[in-house]
Amino acid sequence: MPSSFHAEIPGHTLHVIQRGHGHAECFFSPDDRIAYLRWLGEYAHHTASCVHAYALMGNHVHLLITPSVRGGTAALMRLLQERHSRHVAEFWQREGLLWEEGFDATPVHIHRYVLACMRYIELNPVRARMVSRPEQFRWSSHRCNALGEENELLTPHSAYAVLARSAPARQAIYREMFRNVKPGGTRRRAAATDEQEAGFGFKG
Repeated sequence: MPSSFHAEIPGHTLHVIQRGHGHAECFFSPDDRIAYLRWLGEYAHHTASCVHAYALMGNHVHLLITPSVRGGTAALMRLLQERHSRHVAEFWQREGLLWEEGFDATPVHIHRYVLACMRYIELNPVRARMVSRPEQFRWSSHRCNALGEENELLTPHSAYAVLARSAPARQAIYREMFRNVKPGGTRRRAAATDEQEAGFGFKG
């Protein structure tokens, strides 16, 4: 069962955080991340869930998901956790739990907070000082949402779609949300700023 999970409402967006067991690493090569994203796409389709944004960090994952059916997100995360755990156990001969048994899911009830949540998710690699700009991080949705890089995994959220009529115009407006990102700030201060903009706090 999820460790912190609000009841799913079909059509209502959730910010999901899946953490490694004991805060340990969950990805050990680029192929691990490629496989995770492939299964995320497969299981999202299988569970009638739409993925709008993501960031695969070292020991946790952020996802922005809208389920179309009740229980879709819970089923998606269970399938994804089980399949990726088997992959790591078989390929790397690693024993023990890979992921925490549960996950956190925070409803993004207010439409205008969706874009702030997407920004929060895609800035995680910058706050973690893995990269200095979000577009430098290969394992997030930013290159698709901000630069138009093709990504079949993603479904544009309606809050993103209404930014402009054309895709290039939407991407330009979305990029503006990241224009003042300054690398080198403290992680705590940067995270607090983004959480305040989003209207609520996120764990992870």
